[in-house]
Amino acid sequence: MLRLLIIMAFFSIQACSIGNLPTNLSRSMMNQEDPELVRTAAPAYLLMLDALVATYPDDETFLIPAAKLYGAYAGIFSNDEAQTRRMANRAKDYAQRALCESEEDLCEALGQKLEDIQYELEDLDEDELSLIYTYASSWASWIQANSSDWNAVAQLPKVKMLFKWVLSYDTDYDNGTAQVYMGVLESQLPPSLGGRPDLAKLHFENAIRASNGRHLMAKVLYAQQYARLLFEQELHDRLLKEVLAADAKVEGLTLINSLAKQQAAELLADSAEYFE
Repeated sequence: MLRLLIIMAFFSIQACSIGNLPTNLSRSMMNQEDPELVRTAAPAYLLMLDALVATYPDDETFLIPAAKLYGAYAGIFSNDEAQTRRMANRAKDYAQRALCESEEDLCEALGQKLEDIQYELEDLDEDELSLIYTYASSWASWIQANSSDWNAVAQLPKVKMLFKWVLSYDTDYDNGTAQVYMGVLESQLPPSLGGRPDLAKLHFENAIRASNGRHLMAKVLYAQQYARLLFEQELHDRLLKEVLAADAKVEGLTLINSLAKQQAAELLADSAEYFE
């Protein structure tokens, strides 16, 4: 019934306001306190965006929100590996289409060397922040969904370059979420295998600072990706307890904070066994 109502509401919207639909629905979802409601409603919204992209195949107004939601659903709600890969593939495809439509030279450089990508990035400015950030996050989600494929994992340096470019313009971009991405990327390996957890720690702390401590998933991932990697139980438990004690309701972060509180409870319950 809920999905039917959403679809009916969509088709009743006037054509003059259709361009506002993705932004308004995304905002509504991100401010929702009930993750299960979003989980059940999101597939209908995905179908709407697919239809809009099919109607306006070159329009960033629909390609970017479609990429963001497919990537988010793949990373948060999908529990089936095959479905996760399909959704991550769709997210990356939409983001790449938006990027290639707007920045053809960068699009071509992405398949070449790092220095070629850097050269093209130097010609861009803050007007392309949303575009580059969306592609970088979609690409990162795609790599995670295909983590068993070393050809996919080998693309991480290119993704990190895009995120670094975003942070060079705005260190607090997207409530610090760009910093969270970098924190996760820098904590994939322990120091003995060439990882840089010191950089991961810096990025996670920057994310927490950027949101004044209100980005709860930054703290959860700091605990999960960094504290567990280096076996720092005191830091791990403190971060998770802070998340559990915090108010999830924050403009633009309520949904992710609600999910963070759920994950924090699970990690904290497992703490003693993990660190023993």
